[in-house]
Amino acid sequence: MTTSLPFSALALSPALLQGVDALGYTSMTPIQAESLPLILEGRDVIAQAPTGSGKTAAFGLGLLQKIDTGLIETQALVLCPTRELADQVGKQLRKLALGIPNLKLSLLCGGIPLGPQLASLTHPPHVVVGTPGRIQELAKKKALHLRHVRTLVLDEADRMLDMGFEESIRDIVKRVPPTRQGLLFSATFPDGIRDLGTAMLREPVQIGVEGNAAAPKIEQIFHEVEPSRRAPQLAALLLRHRPESAVVFCNTRADVNEVAGSLAHYGFDALALHGDMEQRDRDEVLVRFANRSCNVLVASDVAARGLDVEDIGAVVNYELPHDADTYVHRIGRTGRAGRSGLALSLVTPREMPRTALVEAQFGAPLRWDKLLPLSGKGSDVPAAPMVTLRIDAGRTDKLRPGDIVGALTGEAGLHKDAIGKIDVFATRSYVAITRGKVQQAVNHLRDGKIKGRRFRVQPL
Repeated sequence: MTTSLPFSALALSPALLQGVDALGYTSMTPIQAESLPLILEGRDVIAQAPTGSGKTAAFGLGLLQKIDTGLIETQALVLCPTRELADQVGKQLRKLALGIPNLKLSLLCGGIPLGPQLASLTHPPHVVVGTPGRIQELAKKKALHLRHVRTLVLDEADRMLDMGFEESIRDIVKRVPPTRQGLLFSATFPDGIRDLGTAMLREPVQIGVEGNAAAPKIEQIFHEVEPSRRAPQLAALLLRHRPESAVVFCNTRADVNEVAGSLAHYGFDALALHGDMEQRDRDEVLVRFANRSCNVLVASDVAARGLDVEDIGAVVNYELPHDADTYVHRIGRTGRAGRSGLALSLVTPREMPRTALVEAQFGAPLRWDKLLPLSGKGSDVPAAPMVTLRIDAGRTDKLRPGDIVGALTGEAGLHKDAIGKIDVFATRSYVAITRGKVQQAVNHLRDGKIKGRRFRVQPL
């Protein structure tokens, strides 16, 4: 019964209910219904929750409820494993805080210059979302003061331990007041997480939402393959099922690059995403996948954390992961928000023992299917429906999405239906255009003006 409770049943401030309404939330998800009443009571919580379960709103509403905007100090700290996830969490918290005037939220992550972050901390933010390494660095420099933190959140704590952040996290925990509320969210619970929970939480209530709850809606098909035939068989699978979008998971960064190149050779709009890439390049890849300018994303597990794309048609395991928890997390990228999903796995004879772990996880025999030979190339491959234009201007130029739409539908003469997702960053912006209208859009934006100014425009 708790899963259908409305947010209005909670003792949330009217300002927060305004944010809930703005996001279109009506009833609570299971993790929200279980955790939010406890969080609002001030209890420490350790929660098992998969991606897409609504955990950000659960801890977000809890920490925002306690913020005093009159106190110009950092009062809530959210730690995330990657910049992509931190960015996603920050965006959602800003939307939830829509009705709270003068609230300052800062995103503090590694991989970007330290200078602007130091400058932004001259006026302390009420809420900080960031990665452990950068938060620790700023705290050691005494640029970020954590003495007034009331809520400390660890989001996707298992991945932070996988990435070697345990020492940084323990140092940060020592810097926040012992009376703070601690909230730990994790998809899996290895021993390291339990130890961390003991160190940072006080008499925590442990709750869980089943990690494979969505699995019945995900069609899982396994294919045995010889190692030397893996790349062409991957292309054959994508051609057979023709998903509108797919994420292909690889176990190593080297494989990510090789597989993306192989798929491009076969004619797919495929892009690689891994931890060795520059942050700007990673941002562009995520933008292009989310706006449908690329229909296959080849990624490592760590790089795909924070991937905020609701409707992924298929997940492919180019190689099975070494543990069942990672498999469950991967396939959970498809079949979200009540939709059906498809998970395909290529398995070499050497990887067969790993299938037993997956079988044990779901308690049912796996479905195996024969692979067909690859036929066709280039013209048979479905093209991504959109193309991304990069505009060398952004928030620092006071550019807004509405300005870009105005320039395209005005002088450029495009119908609004030809314009897709728009993303505006600090110094650059991206707009997705229907493939057949790209040249028209480029020509008019290059010859015309946006907000009375000319900016460099190029298709990616």
